[in-house]
Amino acid sequence: MAQDLRIITTGGTFDKQYDAVKGELTFRESQLPRILGQARCTLTVHLEGPLAVDSLYMTEEQRGETARVIAKKDIDKTIVSTGAMTPYSLEGSDAVFNLDSAISTVQLLEPGVYITMSGRTFPWDNCQKDPNKGIFISIR
Repeated sequence: MAQDLRIITTGGTFDKQYDAVKGELTFRESQLPRILGQARCTLTVHLEGPLAVDSLYMTEEQRGETARVIAKKDIDKTIVSTGAMTPYSLEGSDAVFNLDSAISTVQLLEPGVYITMSGRTFPWDNCQKDPNKGIFISIR
C-alpha cells in the first residue's frame, strides 16, 4: 500500500478561481493543499506544478496523450489521472470527490495507468468523456 503520494497538477479545473475584476475563471495558486486538508489525507504528499494550462485550451501538442505516453514507459507504479468538471472554488464541485477517489484507487490497484472520474475507474485505454452527460464512460 502506498505511503507516499506524488500529485502532478496541470493547473486545470481543480485550480480555477473566479476573478471578480476580469469576470472569468483564472489561475492564482494551487487549490490542492486546501483540498487535501479538507479530505484529511494522512499520506505524505509531494505536489508538483501547477503548469497552469487549462485542458479546455490545451493544444494537441501540449496535451499529448498523457496516459498513452505513460503507459508505454516501463514504470512499475500505479498512476491515476483525475480532474473535475466544476472548479473546486465553485459550489457543486466534484474536485474533492474525484481526488479522494484517485487517492484510494492508487493504493488499491496493481501497477498500471488509470483514469478516475465521477466514482468510476477505467483502464487508461478504455474511457472517453461523454460531452453530453459531462461524465467519463467506457469505450467498449
